[in-house]
Amino acid sequence: MTLALECRGICKSFPGVKANDSVDFQLEKGEIHALLGENGAGKTTLMNIVYGLYHQDAGQIFLDEQEVRINEPRDAIQHGVGMVHQHFMLIPVFTVAENIMLGMEMTKNGLLDRAGTSKRIRAFSHQFGLDVDPDAYVHELPVGIQQRVEIVKALYRGADILILDEPTAVLTPQEANDLFRIMRSLAAQGKSIIFITHKLKEVFAVSDRITVLRGGRVMGTTTPGEATESQLAEMMVGREVLLTVEKGPAKPGDVVLKVEDLQVLDDRLYMAVDGLSLQVRAGEILGVAGVQGNGQTEMVETITGLRPVVAGHVEILGHDMTNASPRKIIETGVAHVPENRETDGLVLSYPVVDNLVLSTYYRPPFAHGIVMDHNAIDEFGKRLIAEFDVRTPSAYTLAGSLSGGNQQKVIVAREFSRPSKLIVAAQPTRGLDVGSIEFIHRRLVERRDAGCAVLLVSVELDEILSLSDRIAVLYKGRIIETLPAAGATPERLGLLMAGVRKEEAS
Repeated sequence: MTLALECRGICKSFPGVKANDSVDFQLEKGEIHALLGENGAGKTTLMNIVYGLYHQDAGQIFLDEQEVRINEPRDAIQHGVGMVHQHFMLIPVFTVAENIMLGMEMTKNGLLDRAGTSKRIRAFSHQFGLDVDPDAYVHELPVGIQQRVEIVKALYRGADILILDEPTAVLTPQEANDLFRIMRSLAAQGKSIIFITHKLKEVFAVSDRITVLRGGRVMGTTTPGEATESQLAEMMVGREVLLTVEKGPAKPGDVVLKVEDLQVLDDRLYMAVDGLSLQVRAGEILGVAGVQGNGQTEMVETITGLRPVVAGHVEILGHDMTNASPRKIIETGVAHVPENRETDGLVLSYPVVDNLVLSTYYRPPFAHGIVMDHNAIDEFGKRLIAEFDVRTPSAYTLAGSLSGGNQQKVIVAREFSRPSKLIVAAQPTRGLDVGSIEFIHRRLVERRDAGCAVLLVSVELDEILSLSDRIAVLYKGRIIETLPAAGATPERLGLLMAGVRKEEAS
C-alpha cells in the first residue's frame, strides 16, 4: 500500500467545540476515499487543515510518507494538494481562463498571453475529460460546469491529491453522475481523491474506501463491499436511522395555493416560467420534480414575493397574492425554506438567535411596540437550537460561521416553528446528513398531517418520490404532467424531466 496522504493524531479545537479529536486518516495513491459524517462531524475541518486553511493544535501530516508542515494553501498547492470547496472560489465576471491562471499568469512580449493560456487550458482540460470553454464567462456557466472549472484549476496547479468538499450539494442527478465519471477517470490516471459527503448512495456509487467521522472522532474505515447503508448511517449518527419515510395516506382538503398561467422572467430577462399552473391542497405534499434551471427557482421566488410576476395569478387561502410583499405573504401563513440559504435565508452577519426570529422579530412576544424583548428572543432561540440540533458553539455565534448544514437547520427551525398554512420548501435537505434529513422529512409529514399544504421543490428524486402525495414535473417553465406519487417511478420521472411524455416514449 502506497500512501499519498496520512494524518496522525490530528486535533483541532474552536471555542466551545473540539472539531477533530486525535483523527487518523490514510489516503492511498489512485483511490477515491469517501469521508462521511454528520454536519459538524469534523470532515471539512480535517481537510481544511490538510489544505492549510487551519493549522492543527496537535498531530502530524505526511505526504508521500514524508512529514510536512502546511501553514497556508500555498504550501498545500506546492505539495500537490488541491481543494474544491462547497461554495466555489471563482470570480464570476472573469473568464474560465482568467480564473484558472489567476496567480500563474503567462506572458508574451511583456503582455498577458490570453490566446496561449486559453489554448493550453483547452488541451489540459480535454486530457482529463473535463472539457471547458476557456473563453466563457463564469457567471454564464451552469453550476456543474463551474465545478469542472474548479477541478481544472486545481489540476492546473499540479494537484495529485484532490479534496472535493460536498461536491454534489448543488448538482442535479445528471451533473452528479457526470462528476462521478470524471472522478473515476482521474483516479485511473493516478490522482488520489478525498470525497467529503453525507450522501450514502453516492459513497456506494463512487468510493473505494470509506472513513466515518462522528463528533470529531474516527468511527471506522470500511469499503462499499463490506458495509450497508444502514450500518454507515448508524456509524454517522450513533443510533439506528430510518432511511425510508413513514407516512400514511394524505387527506387533502381545500385548495391553499393556486397558481394560474404564471409567467416570470429570470435575471437575464428570459422567460423562465411560461404559463405554469398548479394547485396545492391542505393536508397534501405536492412535489415538483425537474432538472435544475427549468424555472423552479423563479417559480418559488414569485410565490414567496421575491420576484415580480409578468402575467398570471398567485392565490393563497383565497387571497390574491400576485406581486405581494414577502412580509404580507408570511403574515398570510406561508413558511419558506429558500433554495439559497446564504442570500435568501439568513443574515450571515447576525447571531443565530437573531436569525431565528427574522420573520417575527417585530411581533409579540419578541417585541412590544418598537421595543424588542431580547430575553424572549434568547429563550426562544436557545429552545429551537436544542430542538433542531443546531451544532453551534453558542446561540450568539454568527450564522456565517456555521457549516452549511447547520445554517440550513437554522432556517428550517425558524420556518417550522411558527404557525403556517402553506410551507414552500425549496431543496430543504440540501447539505444535510442522514439524521437531519430524517428529522426534516418527519417534520414535513407531521405538518401535512396537521392540515398544512406543502409545496416541495427538490432535485433529489428519492426525496420527491418518498415524500410527495402528488408529483408535478417541471420542464422549460411549465408543468408538463402531474401524477400520483404511488404510480411514479424514477425512470418515468426521468423521461418527463427530459421533456418526453409517456406516449412519445412508447
